[in-house]
Amino acid sequence: RALVAEPRFIPSLSMYPTLDVGDRIFAEKITYRFERPPARGDVIIFKAPEALQERGYPAGEVFIKRVVGTGGDSVRVHDGLLYVNGVPQDEPFTNEKPTYEMVEYTVPEGQIFVMGDNRNNSYDSHVW
Repeated sequence: RALVAEPRFIPSLSMYPTLDVGDRIFAEKITYRFERPPARGDVIIFKAPEALQERGYPAGEVFIKRVVGTGGDSVRVHDGLLYVNGVPQDEPFTNEKPTYEMVEYTVPEGQIFVMGDNRNNSYDSHVW
């Protein structure tokens, strides 16, 4: 694989409307290796974490999601809104408001919490 940037093809609607099925993107690979860790709001590409591998996903399976929480943040979904550290988030990039509830979860240090922009059609941290 490329060291600086890598082409990717979007296979699902989980990041719609930001990314649509069939979109092609280049993933820049330098920032998180040398400059800084992922931050809230970043759209990241990552391989299946252990939680997904335990559910049968191959270790090399790639996901594209938005970071909504980092280590120490509390994240919850209530009444159609995402709350981070008790503050409702303004998310104009999402497809629609979540139709589910998620109890408050504190992101462990050194980890991130990711969600697809198409909140009701995304297999993401709120599930695993």
